[in-house]
Order: sequence, then structure tokens, then C-alpha cells
Amino acid sequence: MKKDQINILKDRGIISVLGKDSKEFLQNIITNDINIVNKDNSIFSGIFTPQGKYLYEFFIVKSDDGYFLDCSEEFVRELKVFLEKYKLNSDVEIKDVSGENVVAIISNEKFEEIKKEENKSTQTIIYRSSPFFQDPRSKKLGSRVLSNLEKLYLTIKKLSLKIENRSDYFKNAHEAGIPIKSLKNLQNNLFGLEANFEELSAIDFKKGCYIGQENTARMKLKNKLRKKLLPIVSKENLEIGSEITLNGNQIGKLLIANPYPFGLINTFDKKASELKNKEILVGKQRAKII
Repeated sequence: MKKDQINILKDRGIISVLGKDSKEFLQNIITNDINIVNKDNSIFSGIFTPQGKYLYEFFIVKSDDGYFLDCSEEFVRELKVFLEKYKLNSDVEIKDVSGENVVAIISNEKFEEIKKEENKSTQTIIYRSSPFFQDPRSKKLGSRVLSNLEKLYLTIKKLSLKIENRSDYFKNAHEAGIPIKSLKNLQNNLFGLEANFEELSAIDFKKGCYIGQENTARMKLKNKLRKKLLPIVSKENLEIGSEITLNGNQIGKLLIANPYPFGLINTFDKKASELKNKEILVGKQRAKII
């Protein structure tokens, strides 16, 4: 992405978690440590099933009275219901504020320029009342802006940015091995560690209990991780659930299809890095692990 461009993501949702118990409430559920979230730092995190399987993922950003969860639009309603179920007697208010807010992407270069002008050096800054933060998953994914839509357009004008709607952001994420679209296809189909949550800085192994913590910690301690979610490219139309084979041997299954496919690949015999650029078959279609 060029320095003068901004990409407004139309498939993101925002959930607000407010109340005096909001910090403790989230800490008992999420995979990362809520204690490091403040006006200067935002995190990527998620929620696992009790067995440690992937359920939801989101960014957590500090708000004035609590926290914002920046998540895929396809998770919003379901995630809100999930959080309500775990609220019990906690003093917590959970709202879907997607209609009032929007998520956008700017280049890291532009973000660094803004920080310099504002005399800031932190991972997250508040600029014109809106949080700006560098994506903690990968520098290739730029920096994020969470803003009221009306305020965002005023900010775009002030920063002389051009709205860019090309799919470079999704392509870059795919090449970096980070799924952005069709995330519901991952739910309950792989463990959080298999979804690369450790590499994406989404797990804190020292924070204590959270949903699925026991099995996740056991997999980490005993080095039981045998599969990983890896990006795949193909000129063919791939089908979800297709068997993935390498040299006639089954090595995995396709979980996310075109345009940005991902497969859960067996890495027991080979390191993930050794599988890069390998020619494979997804069903009967030719493809390659990237």
C-alpha cells in the first residue's frame, strides 16, 4: 500500500465491552493478556473452545470506558451472543456498534509519519479521537484505524489520503499466511495453535486460565503440534474439504477455498518451511503451498 492510500474494510464489525468488570471478564475468556491493552497498546487475540479449538479471533483496542473488539463481520452476532452467555452477574455491557464505526488500513509508513507529527512512539496512538495501531500479526498488513465513519472521512481529508479499494490487503495477508476471509470455515476444525495463534502473537502462555487453556498449554509443553494452517495458490477452483496430497500421500485438507485458499497441513514429517513452493493436489486440482 502506498503512503497516501487508505483501504476501508467493509467486512469488519465492532463490539463494545463496557463496565467495571469488563477487564476481568475478558481476561477469563480470551487467549491473550488484557492487562497489556491500554491507550498505547492494542492486541490480537481470540477465543477457543474448552478443547482448545479455534472459535473466534479479533483485535482488542482500549476505549474510554472499556474495550472495542474489532472482528470479522461474520462473527459479530454470534460472538455477541457468546459473550452475553458468559457475562453471568458481571457488571458488563456488550453492544454491537458496527453501524457507528468502521475499520480502515493505512501504510506503516504513513502511521510512522503521523506518530512523528504527534510526538508519539507507541504501538497505538489516539489521533483525532480515534485509535490508530500497527497490526500486531505482521508488518506486511500495515496499520489499522478504528473510527466513527464521519470522523474518518474528515481524517482522510486532513491527511490527504486517497481511498483505495483494491484487494492488495487480502493478497498480502494470504501471502503472509494470515486468513482474513471465510473465517467461519475454521471454527471447531483445528486447534488454536494449528491456526498459528502463537506466531500471530495471539496467545500469552503466562497469563493463567482462559477457555481452552489447559489443552493448549499441554500441546505447547509436550510439542504435540503436528498440523498447521498454510496458504495455497491454484489457478483452479478448489473445493472446501478436499483432500490435499503430496507425491501421492495425503497431507491435509482444504479449509478455506478461493480466492485465498488455506489448508490444514500435516507438518509431522516436514517443517512448514520445507513445504513452501511444493506442488500438491487439492482433490484433483493442481496447486502449490506458499
